Amino acid sequence: MHLTNSAATSKLQSMIHHAYFHSPLGFIELQSDRKGLVSVRFVEAPRHTHVHSPVLRAAIHQLTEYFSGERRQFDLPLQVQGTSFQQSVWRLLCAIPFGETRTYRDIAVSLGNPAANRAVGAAVAANPILIFIPCHRVIASGGKLGGYSGGLWRKAWLLRHEGALFRI
Repeated sequence: MHLTNSAATSKLQSMIHHAYFHSPLGFIELQSDRKGLVSVRFVEAPRHTHVHSPVLRAAIHQLTEYFSGERRQFDLPLQVQGTSFQQSVWRLLCAIPFGETRTYRDIAVSLGNPAANRAVGAAVAANPILIFIPCHRVIASGGKLGGYSGGLWRKAWLLRHEGALFRI
């Protein structure tokens, strides 16, 4: 998975394409520019779109494989805007293997700042690309699920799907 800070991309690449994927968790809205995914989030209902973007076609294909149990790792370029701290947290999230979890403290320790639990939590909450940047794999100390912008029931479902929930 390749993360690029989209703030550094040119205005020529700023045209955003939209697509919707009907997952077992509801509709997912995907947005991309010419270089990679810029946003993945759950929505109540899709708008009608035609998928013209190769990035979005690849993302939908990979989500289909993920939800059917055929894919454990995503391989798409991601164009994310965030601070350098957020970027470093998101890179660590991408390194959490399928079926495993880490605590907010684990991430803070990996960053060399064990006291940064809250800052890590804020960066995890600001993740603009759900599932592909697997923030659902981050849990609170003591095994509690913590939060998830897509809803805790979705986080629990994703962790069960990956075989991680029974270990928490």
